Amino acid sequence: MPKIVINKSFDEFFISHKAFVKLRELGQREALQEADPGAYWPEAATPREPSLNRCGALIPRDDEKLVRVVEQLRAEANGHGAELKVVTVPDDVKWQIAKRDGVEQVSEVHRVWS
Repeated sequence: MPKIVINKSFDEFFISHKAFVKLRELGQREALQEADPGAYWPEAATPREPSLNRCGALIPRDDEKLVRVVEQLRAEANGHGAELKVVTVPDDVKWQIAKRDGVEQVSEVHRVWS
């Protein structure tokens, strides 16, 4: 069953610099292509520094490495203003991430005609 990372806070989806570095170490493609905001200030890349904890917005939410890092780091994986959660969906479901009242949720894709 696929696992998907969503953001349960009202802010944008971001992972922490710590999670970002871990993904780069694992060879996650989008993380390797993204500039490292803490490269020049590694001591400043603490959870309290918002500008250095706004990473990973382009990483696919069902990426196995992302899911693994979020499960391992738990709250330490949360980027600035984020509250990440891993959600499991059935294998045969075509899913999408939507916001409801400002908070992300995973829902099944339905057909629509107009």
